[in-house]
Amino acid sequence: MRVVIAGGHGKIALLLQRHLAGRGDTPVGLIRNPEQAATLRAAGATPVVCDLEHADVTEVAAHLDRADAVIFAAGAGPGSGAARKDSVDRGAAALLADAATRAGVHRYLLVSSMGVDDPPATGTDDVWAAYLRAKRAAEDDLRGRDLAWTVLRPGQLTDDPPTGRVTLTRHAGRGAISRADVAHVLVALLDEPRTTGKTLELVDGPTPIADAVRAAA
Repeated sequence: MRVVIAGGHGKIALLLQRHLAGRGDTPVGLIRNPEQAATLRAAGATPVVCDLEHADVTEVAAHLDRADAVIFAAGAGPGSGAARKDSVDRGAAALLADAATRAGVHRYLLVSSMGVDDPPATGTDDVWAAYLRAKRAAEDDLRGRDLAWTVLRPGQLTDDPPTGRVTLTRHAGRGAISRADVAHVLVALLDEPRTTGKTLELVDGPTPIADAVRAAA
C-alpha cells in the first residue's frame, strides 16, 4: 500500500511511517523543509518537499500519483499564531482533499482533536480557540466530500511507549493516548474500510487495537 502522509516530519507521522515501512508498505511523507528529508528516510519513508500552505492543487495531486490512501497528520505546531492554525489545520487539510479527489485517491484519514464539538469556552486562549475551530472546519469540509474518509480524534498526546490497548469510539471521554498507539490505530483504520464515514475518539483503554477497530467498524 502506498500511503501519502501530510506533516511527514511530525511525531505521529514518523512513527506511522516506521510502522508502515516495517510491514512492507510504501509511506511517502510531505514536508516543508528539505533538511528533514534524512529523518524521513531513516524512518523508511520517501520524503517529498511540498509546502501545503503555498502549493496549488495540481502540484499536490501530482505527489499523490499511485497512492492508495492519504493521511493528514499535519499541524501548525507550537508557537504558531491563529492565522497559521487556519491555513494549516484547516486550509492544508482541504487542499489535500482537493488533490486526493483530482488524483483519484479515495481513502482519506484526518487526524483531528478531541474537544472540537463545542465552541471554545469564554476565556479560552485565542490561539487554542483558533486551533479547535480550524480542526472542526477541516472535519466539516471532509464530511461534505465524496471520499472514503475517517476522522480520528486523539486525546491528550504523550510520548509514552505504546500499550497496544485503547478505547476507540464516538465519545470516548477525556483521557490521554500515546503517539505510538495513535500511529498503530491509523494503520489499523487503513486496513478496515468499514470505518469509512466514522468520527472516532481515541484514548488509552483496555481493548487491543485490532479488536477496538473491528468494534468501531
